[in-house]
Amino acid sequence: MLRRLTRHPTFQAGAAHLLGLYLALVYRTTRWRLLGGEHIDAAFAAHGTVIAAFWHENLPVMPQLWKLGQARAGLGTGHVLVSRHRDGRFIGAVVKRFDLTMVHASSSKGGAAGMLALMRLLRGGAFVGITPDGPRGPRRQAAPGVAQLAAMSGKPVLPVAGRSARGIQLRSWDRMVVPLPFARGVLVVGAPILVPRGGAEALLPAIVAGLDAACDAADAAVGRPRP
Repeated sequence: MLRRLTRHPTFQAGAAHLLGLYLALVYRTTRWRLLGGEHIDAAFAAHGTVIAAFWHENLPVMPQLWKLGQARAGLGTGHVLVSRHRDGRFIGAVVKRFDLTMVHASSSKGGAAGMLALMRLLRGGAFVGITPDGPRGPRRQAAPGVAQLAAMSGKPVLPVAGRSARGIQLRSWDRMVVPLPFARGVLVVGAPILVPRGGAEALLPAIVAGLDAACDAADAAVGRPRP
């Protein structure tokens, strides 16, 4: 009975609204520090737009990074690829208040349509974001889609991560840390990863290494052990 209740659209909408309000409180009350902002400047100056990649565990702080990127690079609406699964719809409802638009596509069905939609956005100069290990993992193991998108579009991948000094670690597959308000926070942007001569196959290991390095830098900056 309880499971059916939590899956009801009305309950999901209410929960998404409350979580969005909570994240807005966290963003306003956290003392944020941006590391690697020069990589945002260089990437957008050289390539017009980028593919931001972040591990699924970083989802709670990504809207704040997007906000700082907007202020720094004058960006418009961002577009993030999420699953067609109800979890993806829930995420979309949470982050819509932060000027982010969801591109819904499944990794097992409709993936090609999602890739084409992102390609059109990139060609139009839009910013897109991808969680390479989403929506269900394995944790910190990247699916090839992000590398394929970079190879097809010619746009660099910008590895990003974020962490709060105070947070609650969930027992989820991604070991997500939900930030608490009134804390110190750091947002890390790594150097742009360019498409090598070997194409997508050669690019994927570099993306994984870049994302892990960004997470390690964020953990170290706020004094948290690696989750």
